[in-house]
Amino acid sequence: MAQHEQVRVAVIGSGFGGLGAAVRLRREGITDFVVLERAGSVGGTWRDNSYPGCACDVPSHLYSFSFAPNPDWPRTFSGQEHIRAYLEHVADVFGLRPHLRLDAEVKRMTWDAEALRWDIETAAGSFSADVVVSATGPLSDPKIPEIPGLDSFPGKVFHSARWDHDYDLRGKRVAMVGTGASAIQIVPAVQPEVAHLTLFQRTPPWVMPRVDRAISAAERRLHRALPFTTQARRGLLWGIRELQVQAFTKRPDELGLVESLAKRNMGRAIKDPALRARLTPDYRIGCKRILLSSTYYPALAQRNVDVVASGLSEVRGSTVVAADGSSAEVDAIIFGTGFHVTDMPIAERVVGADGRTLAEAWKGGMEALRGASAAGFPNWMTIIGPNTGLGNSSMILMIESQLNYMADYLRQLRVLGGRAALDARPGAVAAWNHKVQERMKRTVWNTGGCTSWYLDASGRNTTIWPGTTTEFRRATQRVDLAEYDVIRAPLPSGTAGEKTADAEVGA
Repeated sequence: MAQHEQVRVAVIGSGFGGLGAAVRLRREGITDFVVLERAGSVGGTWRDNSYPGCACDVPSHLYSFSFAPNPDWPRTFSGQEHIRAYLEHVADVFGLRPHLRLDAEVKRMTWDAEALRWDIETAAGSFSADVVVSATGPLSDPKIPEIPGLDSFPGKVFHSARWDHDYDLRGKRVAMVGTGASAIQIVPAVQPEVAHLTLFQRTPPWVMPRVDRAISAAERRLHRALPFTTQARRGLLWGIRELQVQAFTKRPDELGLVESLAKRNMGRAIKDPALRARLTPDYRIGCKRILLSSTYYPALAQRNVDVVASGLSEVRGSTVVAADGSSAEVDAIIFGTGFHVTDMPIAERVVGADGRTLAEAWKGGMEALRGASAAGFPNWMTIIGPNTGLGNSSMILMIESQLNYMADYLRQLRVLGGRAALDARPGAVAAWNHKVQERMKRTVWNTGGCTSWYLDASGRNTTIWPGTTTEFRRATQRVDLAEYDVIRAPLPSGTAGEKTADAEVGA
């Protein structure tokens, strides 16, 4: 590979967001772009998470691109290996391989105000790009809590997103830390083979039955022969979730019926009243992500499982100690403790127009105009940015909306002509963020009485979109130039009108 490449667009990451951006760029007639990926293959979250039982909790026909339907999904909720294979297929079918730069972790990207471009240092050489599309995703950097004594633990330690497939869990005493979406899939998968499983649960999740089944060969044949049936299936799944979201965003007090269904799901498997009490949440359903499993509670009812209703607070040799003082001897510790979501690690590596990193700009909390543009970071946008997450539907819907915004952003730059950049106005970012946070106030994520990974260090929900996917699609259909400053390259020194930066459009 050339030591230095100059491109129109650099996309960071090759998960759903990055590959989606690459496909959209090609459809817009832009072929001068690279996709920078830190790993050796595409897939993002679905490459990194390969733990036993790993699967999606959104139905497959909705958890795929609208422009790349897959008639051959094997199950209503597909497993990790099928989703990863789908992303590899997308890379092949849409001719993305020549644009991929694998093993090219971004070390730093810096805005060059003179040249109006981003200079990018990676593990595979340097690049410069007129526009950066950051699609690193919120579920990419594992978070392991700082536990006193963990460094001296003599056994095996790993995070669910960095599963050690060479380590044999059979017959081992295992501590599972966390009870989120990964943990409730891991527990039933490993429980039958371990000698003993100790589950550390700080907060019990609400768990609904997972209505999963194999998609029959006849259904798959129908979808292949009549593609509109795949669209109809997707449309139905989408419509149901659009109707459901109103309860989360506007009427959280109406979620009691759903709670009773979740309690019934628990009651069927958990007969011990003391264990049932430990597993019953004390907050409104939906405040934390609702989890889907028909095997989690039956696994917890087995004799080789202990549920500790407390977080892991200390490790003493081979002994793990909970905050409530209870302890257990273990051979391995598995962390299902989530990711750096509200403190995006890539932000430390992005240096904007005033020399500040994005992490410094976001010190008081992440915020971006329409979930994409941050003030002071011209021609830089993020896919799955602040307040674009969903509590009950498919992130692919949000990603595709942001791709619409990205496409129009690039069109606007083309219309402006010459060397130009767009920088989100601080006032526009603040106004958008204020509107989002005002709507957030009555949602279940803010009123449900829980502390979730949706909230940042100051307790602000910078993760979830407080509305329907339809509303977000409308809000990101087009770039409003009145929300941006247009920056032009400075004229050569000594020329009249040396600087034309920050031309105010629509002021």
